[in-house]
Amino acid sequence: MDRPERPRLSSLSDFRFGAVATETIEDTLLHLAQQNEQAVQEAAGRMGSFRETRIVEFVFLLSEQWCLEKSVSYQAVEILERFMVKQAENICRQATVQLREKTEPQNWRALKEQLFNKFILRLVSCVQLASKLSFHYKIISNVTVLNFLRTLGYLHTKEELLESELDVLKSLNFQINLPTPLAYVEMLLEVLGYNGCLVPATQLHATCLILLDLVYLLHEPVYESLLRASIENSTPSQLQGEKFVSVKEDFMLLAVGIIAASAFIQNHECWSQVMGHLQSITGIALESIAEFSYAILTHSVGASTPGQQQPVPPHLVAQPPRAALPSTHEAGRICQI
Repeated sequence: MDRPERPRLSSLSDFRFGAVATETIEDTLLHLAQQNEQAVQEAAGRMGSFRETRIVEFVFLLSEQWCLEKSVSYQAVEILERFMVKQAENICRQATVQLREKTEPQNWRALKEQLFNKFILRLVSCVQLASKLSFHYKIISNVTVLNFLRTLGYLHTKEELLESELDVLKSLNFQINLPTPLAYVEMLLEVLGYNGCLVPATQLHATCLILLDLVYLLHEPVYESLLRASIENSTPSQLQGEKFVSVKEDFMLLAVGIIAASAFIQNHECWSQVMGHLQSITGIALESIAEFSYAILTHSVGASTPGQQQPVPPHLVAQPPRAALPSTHEAGRICQI
């Protein structure tokens, strides 16, 4: 069994901020904002249903075993989630057509079992595809994947492995280079560093990675508590839950929540300054950032966190950062549900 090489970036201290030109930062941030707005507008149905704790944990542990960088594990989760949603939608679409045309129904139990039996293979294929997108690390070879599957009792051939990758690619129209929340976090940290944030970007980055892992692993509990807080009701209606899908797909909102929570952990005295910067850069309401950071902190370090109903006083908000961009974000999205 061939062993993948250790990543060159072996520690968080190797990560560098402040090495990119301002023009590039502005263009990239604007592009991410536009991508995010499109994703939020298109969010519907069962999106987010496959970011389930056991699935995410499996991907994270497998990525760690294969010495992949964090961005690969997040991207693998997003590829798998979108692929599985597509599969579920296709099955539902077939059922609808057959009911309308009154044709002979397929054996849905057999289709479900087929999807279930190939799930691990599809999951591993998504991790392998994500590794291929990370061009500065060693790609996970087919031999490594097949040997891993064999240890779990799955005897697949190289042909089946290639077919699995192709099925994922075709299902997603070969659009697998998906943005991840980490890209938003790191870009916002770059802007914060440029604008003189009191908490060092590298220091925030380390904590952000931990909290982002936590949000992925506790995706449903975190967002459920956020939904209850935003509507001030412990029992959300089905309609409110459906509308909340767009919030779950809002990576810019997730990124500011992660950074705000990290800033509170690192240096709570600078929390209001960081909040002001994030609001000025993204256009997201301070109340929304505070609610999200509260939800994250509640699930990570307990209840001794900034209060939900305590937005930053106006006299404490930092001046607009120099690299602030025209925001495409709908300010206060959470509060409007």
